[in-house]
Amino acid sequence: MTSLFERYQPHPGTYDELFEAPGVPRAGFQRVLAELGASSAEEFATCQALAEMAMLNQGVTFSVYADDRGTEKVFPFDLVPRIVAAQDWQVLERGLTQRVQALGLFLDDVYGPQRILDAGVVPRELVLGAKEYLSVVHGVTPPGGVRVHISGIDLIRDPSGVFRVLEDNMRTPSGVSYVVENRLATKRIFPRLFDASSVQRVDHYPAQLGATLRSVSPRDPDTSTVVVLTPGSYNSAYFEHSFLARQMGLELVEAPDLFVDDDRVWMRTTRGPKQVDVIYRRTDEAYLDPEVFRPDSMLGVRGLMRAWARGHVTLANAPGNGVADDKAIYPFVPDMIRYYLGEVPVLEQVPTYVCLRDADREYVVEHLHELVVKAVDESGGYGMLMGPQASRAQLDEFRRRILAEPRKYIAQPRIELSTCPTWDGDRRCMEPRRVDLRPYILTSRDGPWVLPGGLTRVALVAGSYVVNSSQGGGSKDTWVQKEVA
Repeated sequence: MTSLFERYQPHPGTYDELFEAPGVPRAGFQRVLAELGASSAEEFATCQALAEMAMLNQGVTFSVYADDRGTEKVFPFDLVPRIVAAQDWQVLERGLTQRVQALGLFLDDVYGPQRILDAGVVPRELVLGAKEYLSVVHGVTPPGGVRVHISGIDLIRDPSGVFRVLEDNMRTPSGVSYVVENRLATKRIFPRLFDASSVQRVDHYPAQLGATLRSVSPRDPDTSTVVVLTPGSYNSAYFEHSFLARQMGLELVEAPDLFVDDDRVWMRTTRGPKQVDVIYRRTDEAYLDPEVFRPDSMLGVRGLMRAWARGHVTLANAPGNGVADDKAIYPFVPDMIRYYLGEVPVLEQVPTYVCLRDADREYVVEHLHELVVKAVDESGGYGMLMGPQASRAQLDEFRRRILAEPRKYIAQPRIELSTCPTWDGDRRCMEPRRVDLRPYILTSRDGPWVLPGGLTRVALVAGSYVVNSSQGGGSKDTWVQKEVA
């Protein structure tokens, strides 16, 4: 093995994404690792600094609401790519397509005849008691017939190398802009290595997203007006909102730019009102329409839900989708696949205890020190307890919370996340750091399409299991190989 990786030691009992043993690259990855490893530590540090400078100059940022300073941060990026073998990706692509199809059918059903609830496949009280279940949506058929236009499915790889679904994101999944920017940075720094590595492209995602949005327009797609609706520059994902709008050639609008008249949505322009047909909305539902949701919202458009329910505008993603990515609903997705599609689920999941169930709750409170507890309506690593690393006071606090509001919590065994070589700037060497993967799936009138890649998030802090950017995580470029090695 060459110099840069010669001291690299994968964690015992974990799956390393690039090495099957110390000094032994996985099959098909030898060439990439040999070329990367040929650099000295000094040379690689220079490359990493150049990549970080490029991210800074291009304003690839995010905000952390919990940070009192309220400042934007450059999204941390590690230059060592995570490589996914072609045969592994083929399985993931089938499984993600299958899962998104089943979740879409589930949403159509629970906001329609509710056959799956009558059949007892998914407990009725879990669905109708979900915070994100919107009774006002019941009976509404979305324009274009699609509810989940953009989804992000979080995956982890367990110690045996099996990908497992960790979470479904059916509302406003973020992060795809970093996928595209990471690829640009990697190609600039390693142009010859990238060209020789036979990696599937990701830069066509914005074009595919634009085509997906136009396909579900209630009017002629070729003449439809599509916009991106953002809550504004203080939103944590504002960079992504502006990036996607710019890349798609669409207007980036805020609530004051739109109004509803005669149950149609109009955009204010210098040439007068212009009817809007499709809105890629990045505003949470609670703030989307003060006529239906929070009356004090300054981020929403009054009457928007009426226009959507009348079929005059498409909202991507459709309101009410949150019931499908409720963490207490997640354990039942394999049953949905069997019920709606009559197929065996392709992707594995993580065993999950639903605290609303008496037996599950009893087990969870007795084994908190072994489990990861999650609040069903939180994201970004908030509302979570890592039992094996928690203090006695933290365990006691979560036990109290679970007993007081059992519907609000689920628990899972801690899975040893896979690791990937990551540059440690302080020690000037490669160290294993835990990673997950968020692939993105677009669904048009013609069905799902999976971006060949996704956002690899990495826990930059040594020993950490939390990969969220809001909790100190960063990201890597994800290289999906074109050919089976």
